[in-house]
Amino acid sequence: MIMEYTDYYFIGIGGIGMSAIARYFKHQGRNVSGYDRTLSPLTRQLESEGIAIHYENDITAIPRDIDKTFVIYTPAIPSDFGELEYVREKGYALVKRSKALGEISNGQKCLAISGTHGKTTTSTLLAHILTASGEGCNAFLGGISKNYGTNLLLSKNKVLVAEADEFDRSFLQLHPSIAVITATDADHLDIYENRENMLEAFGTFASQVEPSGTILIKKGVEVPEKDIRARIMRYSYNEPCDFYASDIKAVADGLFDFTLNHPSGAIPHCTLGIPGWVNVENAVAASAVALLHGVEEEKVRQALGSFSGVKRRFDIHFKSEECAYIDDYAHHPNEIKAAISSIRNIFPERRLCGIFQPHLYTRTRDFADDFAEALSGLDSLIMLPIYPAREEPLPGVTASLIFDKVSIEDKILTDKEHLMEVLAEKAEGCIVTLGAGDIDRFIDPIEQWLRERY
Repeated sequence: MIMEYTDYYFIGIGGIGMSAIARYFKHQGRNVSGYDRTLSPLTRQLESEGIAIHYENDITAIPRDIDKTFVIYTPAIPSDFGELEYVREKGYALVKRSKALGEISNGQKCLAISGTHGKTTTSTLLAHILTASGEGCNAFLGGISKNYGTNLLLSKNKVLVAEADEFDRSFLQLHPSIAVITATDADHLDIYENRENMLEAFGTFASQVEPSGTILIKKGVEVPEKDIRARIMRYSYNEPCDFYASDIKAVADGLFDFTLNHPSGAIPHCTLGIPGWVNVENAVAASAVALLHGVEEEKVRQALGSFSGVKRRFDIHFKSEECAYIDDYAHHPNEIKAAISSIRNIFPERRLCGIFQPHLYTRTRDFADDFAEALSGLDSLIMLPIYPAREEPLPGVTASLIFDKVSIEDKILTDKEHLMEVLAEKAEGCIVTLGAGDIDRFIDPIEQWLRERY
């Protein structure tokens, strides 16, 4: 059993999912340490919490007692990485992150949020509703909650909120009581090869929801249903179905007032505490799970209003009469379209400059045309080179594959070293940074520069 060990070692500890599990075992009083490739704000925070981290391939940093050490690794680590090869050779107990999360979820009521986009905000909001309602939950989140400053929430209540990640079929380690599927757009084709295989995995995930439970699927989203034993329900932004929003009215600062409709009635005058129409859709999904779980209507409504959002998810860092700056984790064409649409809704008269860093060579190769179409919705574009993450370069695959197909004339391809210099000529109206790589290292410099300028 996973809880029987004294030492827990993480290979790739700086990942958002890995760090939550590392924090979990640290809170359980275990010895926790690990490796990551680069120093980051998150690894610094883990170190400040008493977790030892090193940044070089070093087998001597791995706890020596094999029988007392449990090793967890991320699938983003290459299979020939030295430390990973060493623990395999020596016979350490070893599992992927997803398996560890599946083990932790055993014995708890699991509420899982899956989908190719929207799952981080939705799962974080659900965890907030449960926490703010007084019930509490254990939550393993794919982002840093701005309400709580962490990606891990702990409670004595045996309810677990999990972001169910489709990458590497990780979500198939979960057997939820209630689950959500927000989207099944083609993605991770380096894993699935084609959308049909990915849809099959989502169908398998849905079939693993307990027969007495509920699978909540966004209206219009394709999921194979033949093996699903749980009750199937639908949700939508504003199309009538089991759960949807109506009477949607824009209020101050990009927020929306709406009525949340559900099978037993309606909750009027809900106002989510973060902007963007796409987040109203996420709120419908999170509220639906909370209501199905048994949270009272009024507690749901209050929690929606006190939600502060997730770092790097439509995160407004600066706003003045002349300029606004938003950062978003969007790294899929449909996510980029949604982010641009939401910004246009809040700042309809302003010129919009996007800074985009493509994430992964395979994703760039597979969706170059779709990325170009989405980014053509900007007024101006600054594009950075591809962030490789776990991948080696592919012949002929560079940021130019997208850049050359973007239809707007005001566009420039530059490197990170010259980004601030290029941006100095574009800072008016709205700026948005987009991407899942290390583009987040520019958030503070851009915000500080704008505050000095305006």
